[in-house]
Amino acid sequence: MTFYQIKLQSFKRAIYSNHAQLKTARGIRKYTDTHYWENLDLDDLSRNLYVSKYHMLRLFKQYYGQTPRQYLIDQRIEASKEKLKSGMSVTQCCFTVGFESPGSFSTLFKSRTGKTASQYQKEQFSRSNSSKQF
Repeated sequence: MTFYQIKLQSFKRAIYSNHAQLKTARGIRKYTDTHYWENLDLDDLSRNLYVSKYHMLRLFKQYYGQTPRQYLIDQRIEASKEKLKSGMSVTQCCFTVGFESPGSFSTLFKSRTGKTASQYQKEQFSRSNSSKQF
């Protein structure tokens, strides 16, 4: 082995020393991305990924800067934006993306986007109509 290969391996070990932890954090994110509409909680995630829920919570926050619950809400809000753009009603959108009540959906949507869901939908329709005119 050359000097450069040895140095490269030592850098690789230092940078990727927690590969298993990173893999777990990515697994949590991937599972959340593909199951965001389901009723997910820490117990479900930890059971599906075979890891302690407290360890999972620390890992996810360490790598992504937010809790799995915060990430899940962000995913649901982003999905709801797409559904609202396509013309789905606010109430139907709320339940489709996994929120349990229109009240909590409205509160979270407004806190994350600065607009109510109906305001967002109206704005998107007016944008699409104005772009069609030109």
